[in-house]
Amino acid sequence: MNAMTLSLWQNFYVIVGSSGAALIGVQFVVIALIANFRNRVSSESVNAFGTPTVVHLGGAIAISAVMSAPWPSLLGVSIAMAVGGVCGLGYAAITFRRARRQTTYVPVMEDWIWYTVLPSAIYATLVLAGLLLGIAERAALFVIGGATLCLLFVGIHNAWDTVTHIVIGSLEKDTTKLE
Repeated sequence: MNAMTLSLWQNFYVIVGSSGAALIGVQFVVIALIANFRNRVSSESVNAFGTPTVVHLGGAIAISAVMSAPWPSLLGVSIAMAVGGVCGLGYAAITFRRARRQTTYVPVMEDWIWYTVLPSAIYATLVLAGLLLGIAERAALFVIGGATLCLLFVGIHNAWDTVTHIVIGSLEKDTTKLE
């Protein structure tokens, strides 16, 4: 196999990349709407829980773009996946630190899993797939596709989690004011 094999994945990456872009747009709309709530969330909380969602969806878009580019060989793809995975691991560490430092919300086990553990595993998988692309092309391409889809699903889960937390928290605060 060679770089021409990537053309077989075009539709997959168009779908995943477009979905990630649309979801980032929705996330921006939601954040803009949340800004109108009387009980606003802190910027440290948004940095810990909202920003990673956009980063992971952006990661799915970036991977889709790299995998859709007309590479002359798989070496460039291999390097891009490994470097992107390392950058993602670094960002997961930043997210972990931000989640620990923010004081607005005490994360529960599910938060740690979805905001740090799963993204770290996905980015580590990308590093491994990037390194193995020259040796086991077919398997590595499926692993990269799966990791991209997982980033999209993590982004969807975390966007929903953030929105429901903010909306329910605001409704609960408004209800207690009425009592």
